Amino acid sequence: MKLMMVEGRYRGKIGLSNLDASALPERIGLATTVQFLDFIDEIKHFLEGKGKKIFADKSRQKYEGQLLGCDVSGADKIKDKVDAFLYIGTGIFHPLGIALGTDNEVFCYDPLNAVMSKIDRTDVEKYNKKRKAAYLKFLESTEIGILVSLKPGQNNYRKAVELKEQLKDKNCYIFVSDTLDFNQVENFPFVQCWVNTACSRILDDYSKFPRPLVDLSDIEKMQLLTITAQ
Repeated sequence: MKLMMVEGRYRGKIGLSNLDASALPERIGLATTVQFLDFIDEIKHFLEGKGKKIFADKSRQKYEGQLLGCDVSGADKIKDKVDAFLYIGTGIFHPLGIALGTDNEVFCYDPLNAVMSKIDRTDVEKYNKKRKAAYLKFLESTEIGILVSLKPGQNNYRKAVELKEQLKDKNCYIFVSDTLDFNQVENFPFVQCWVNTACSRILDDYSKFPRPLVDLSDIEKMQLLTITAQ
């Protein structure tokens, strides 16, 4: 089946009247979704006029500063260059993803309603506590279920196989699906811990899982830290 990606650009006007540059640190990383990419230059010039240094980059994304789904790799590339990030858009899904992925402060500006806000670090800490608890459960579990998505951009079957081969002391089972049905997970009560190899933000639905859920990225980070320590 062929897939066609259609960009949905916002064609209206935005207001910068409440974008308070004085509340922002000097070095700012800009990030937004495709809807507001046409306004990045305008916002950049506005902030530079207020004495701010602006950074934006891309990784697998098509445009600099673009956030795509749960992928914040573009922001991750510049996290050490900036004091904080400024997310242009609505909702908290994407800015929370930046905060979790970079550990930087994240300011938000809703250009449609001219509202400025900031991601609450308490939310980030709660999220990270769940991740840590899930990883500790993963270490002590012997029956592991590895979730693999067939969706484009989320398919990490090869990594799932590699993980299974690494975990010699555990019984690992790979579960492949296009769309994850949380109800189906309950049909495998022998699984003590689930490993997510798809969208990392499945962890947002942590409460829907009957067993702990750890993200593949968290396992990889801990493995890297162990190797570095050695």
